[in-house]
Amino acid sequence: MNYETVIGLEVHCQLKTKTKIFCSCSNEFGKTPNENTCPICLGMPGVLPVLNKKAVDYAVRAGLATHCKIEPMNRFARKNYFYPDLPKGYQVSQFEHPLATGGYVNILIDGEKKKINLTRIHMEEDAGKLVHGENMGNPSASYVDYNRTGVPLIEIVSEPDLRSSKEARAYMMELKTILEYAGVSDCNMEQGSLRCDANVSLRPVGREELGTRAEIKNINSFKFVQKAVDYEVERQTSLLEQGDKVVQETRLYDSDRGVTFSMRSKEEAHDYRYFPEPDLVPVVFDEARVEEIAKSLPELPESKRERFSSEYGVPAYDAQVLTASRPLADFYEETVKLHNNPKAVSNWMMGDLLRELKNDDQEIQDCKLTPRLLADMLNLIEAGTINGKIAKTVFKEMYDDGAEPAVIVKEKGLGQIADEASIEKLVDQILIDNPQQTTDYRNGKEKLMGYFVGQVMKASKGQANPALANKLLKQKLGGGS
Repeated sequence: MNYETVIGLEVHCQLKTKTKIFCSCSNEFGKTPNENTCPICLGMPGVLPVLNKKAVDYAVRAGLATHCKIEPMNRFARKNYFYPDLPKGYQVSQFEHPLATGGYVNILIDGEKKKINLTRIHMEEDAGKLVHGENMGNPSASYVDYNRTGVPLIEIVSEPDLRSSKEARAYMMELKTILEYAGVSDCNMEQGSLRCDANVSLRPVGREELGTRAEIKNINSFKFVQKAVDYEVERQTSLLEQGDKVVQETRLYDSDRGVTFSMRSKEEAHDYRYFPEPDLVPVVFDEARVEEIAKSLPELPESKRERFSSEYGVPAYDAQVLTASRPLADFYEETVKLHNNPKAVSNWMMGDLLRELKNDDQEIQDCKLTPRLLADMLNLIEAGTINGKIAKTVFKEMYDDGAEPAVIVKEKGLGQIADEASIEKLVDQILIDNPQQTTDYRNGKEKLMGYFVGQVMKASKGQANPALANKLLKQKLGGGS
C-alpha cells in the first residue's frame, strides 16, 4: 500500500524583549545558571504576574506578518503539568482564546509556490532547562536552570498541510525569515530561540482521514527537522507494512544516531486541565492599535523577492537568496544604488561574498566589506581598470581588511594591462614558445584559442585585457577552418 505523509509543525519562537513576559528579570541568554530569576518567575507563593506590553506587540507583529487575524480579545490560561523545569507546576499559556487565528505562510518547492495554512498563534511563557549530569561532571545527577523560565514565547501552529520533510524544512526556513524581518526574535536555533515540534502521521493515498500521529519534540535545526521527519516516516511505514499500529506518543530525536525514540505517551488537551489564569485580565485590542502595529512592519520577504525580480530583473533564485535576511537584502540594494548592474552585484554577493561569510561563520552586517567598497570594485571592472580574475584578489583584500579597492590595485600593481604594444609582445612570445599548438590551430583546431588566451593571462599574471589578447591572437594566428 502507498502512504501519504502528513505533517503539522508547532514552532516555538522566543521574543526578543529585554525582560521576561511577567516580571522584570533579564531575557539575556547565556548568564550564570539561575541568575535571571526572581520570586515571580520562580513561582513563589503570593506573587502576581504583570504582562509585558512589548511581548504582546511582538506577538501581534508576528501574527500580522503571517496574515493572521488578530483576535479582539484573548486571554491566558494555566496549563497544568509537573516537570522539574516548571517551578509553578503549570505553564501560563493560551488555549480557548489565542492571540491570532488563521493566516498562512507560502513556501517554494521546486520553483512552485505552496500555501501552508496556520491554525493559530498563541502566547506563553517558556519553561526552564534541565542540564543533565554528563555536562556537569556528575553523570548521576541532573540540574535545573531557571533562567529560561518566563521568557516570552509565541507558538505558531500550522495545519497538517505539509507532505514531506523537504516541505517541513522549507516552511521552517521561511518562517524564520519572516520572524527576523518582523523584528520579533533573533531566531537563534542553537540557543533555542526557535525550535519546533513535528507531528507526523501516514495515511493511505486517497484517504481523507488522518492517521495516528507521533509528535517529535524540541527540534532545533533545519537539518534535524528534515532528518527526524524522514526517520519517523520510515519507522511508521515499516510498522504499517507489518500490520502493526502506530502508537500516539511523544518522541525525541537523537541527532547522533539519526533516530527518534519514545519519550512518553501523548497528552491531550484535557490532560493539562486548562482553566483561565485568575491573576491576569483578558487582553483586548482595538482596531486602531492593530493598524498602528501593521503600519510599522517592514517590507516582508515574499514581497521583497517579487520586487527584486520585477525591479532589478534578477532570476527568482537570486531573489530568494538575496532576501534570506534583511541585512543581506539591504546590502544588495545599497550596492545597486552605487553600481547600477543588478545582476553583476547579485553574482558577486551570491558567489564570493556568501562563501566568505560561510567560511568565517559571520553575518553580513558584521563583516568589513561595505556596499560602497563592493560597488567601487565593480566600477573598476566596468572601467577596464581591472579584469574579473584580478577582481577576485581585490575582493579578498577588501573582505579581510576593509581596504579601498583603488588603493589595493595601486599598491599591488594589479591594474589591467590595456596597452596593445605590451600585450602584442606577450602574444608573440607565446606563439614562439608553442609552435606545435600554433600549427594545430592554423590547421583547424580553433578550440586552442582558449589555451593561447590562458597562456597570455598566465604570462601577464592575470593582468592582460582578455578581449585585447583574444583580438591580437586571432590577428597573429590567422588560419583556422
